[in-house]
Amino acid sequence: MDHGRIDEQVARLHPEIRNVAERFVLLRIGNMRGLDLSLFDFDYDLTWAALMFAADGNVLGRFGGRDADTPGKYHSLAGLRYALEQSWERFERGAPPSPRPAASGKRIEDYAGAQRFSAKACFHCHNVHEFRREEQQAAGIWRKDHVWVYPEPAALGLTMEIEQGNKVRDVRAGGPAASAGMKPGDVIRMLNHHAVASVADVQYALHRAPAAGSIAVHWRRGGQEHDAKLALAAGWRESDVSWRWSLKSMKPDPQVHGEDLSAADKATLGLDPRRLAFRQGSFVPRAAQQAGIRIGDIIIGVDGKQLDMNARQFETFIRLNYQVGDEVRHDIIRGGERLKIAVKLPG
Repeated sequence: MDHGRIDEQVARLHPEIRNVAERFVLLRIGNMRGLDLSLFDFDYDLTWAALMFAADGNVLGRFGGRDADTPGKYHSLAGLRYALEQSWERFERGAPPSPRPAASGKRIEDYAGAQRFSAKACFHCHNVHEFRREEQQAAGIWRKDHVWVYPEPAALGLTMEIEQGNKVRDVRAGGPAASAGMKPGDVIRMLNHHAVASVADVQYALHRAPAAGSIAVHWRRGGQEHDAKLALAAGWRESDVSWRWSLKSMKPDPQVHGEDLSAADKATLGLDPRRLAFRQGSFVPRAAQQAGIRIGDIIIGVDGKQLDMNARQFETFIRLNYQVGDEVRHDIIRGGERLKIAVKLPG
């Protein structure tokens, strides 16, 4: 199946999940308007996600998640079926609910940013992240580390199975999981006091973890139960967030945008294949035009820094490391000539 279109498979109740899914009251939501955000609490940058609720509003489980390059990386019908079965099992045995944010009743339309839209506008999931950031910035409490949300299992040194999202496929040597004694084949049952049956559950538990310190983990290996603490060093959350659509509206805009050069094209220019090198596209924003940047210019760095990243990551690099009004000196190749062109980043 096309993992990138699991939403269609679910909407049609594919035979692999039908008999389990039909135990639940099924609801498909495509508009965030009117929803209690303390209840519908998930990663709002995903293309698709599933939540399983008990009648009292407690979340029994989650399904979805992604990495920086593949929106449907953790999507599979077998994985969804497993998550549904585990949620139903928790419901039937009356398992205590996982921790959740205090009830607030806040809706997306309660944010100031929502007032820019018409009264009938459809709010996308990523708008929640955007409006929250704007509110924090207006209050002077936004910090750069607020972008590191919903860390992947890799942050713990774990790779999880796709078909059973709480089963460990691999453990990176020297990582927090390895140091705690975890091994391939272990099945995580609880993480940071949250029940785990999917990668989305793991990511939510990590989202609620502290910026540094430790969290509890409980896993099963064969017939034995194990408990340990996972050490979280400062900066453990940081990862490639350039895929997040909610960051596209974050200022400052980089003012240069385009397609990455191929490895062969970079070699022709004498550039390392990992190095930033992209060709300015057909739309050149006004500030860049006024500074002298042209269509077809090749951007290879900024302020003399040699950056190992792609064009998408470069856009996020500028948004996270520069402020509106800063002057950025783009390192450019034009017709074989090396240039430095300074652009003042507009608001």
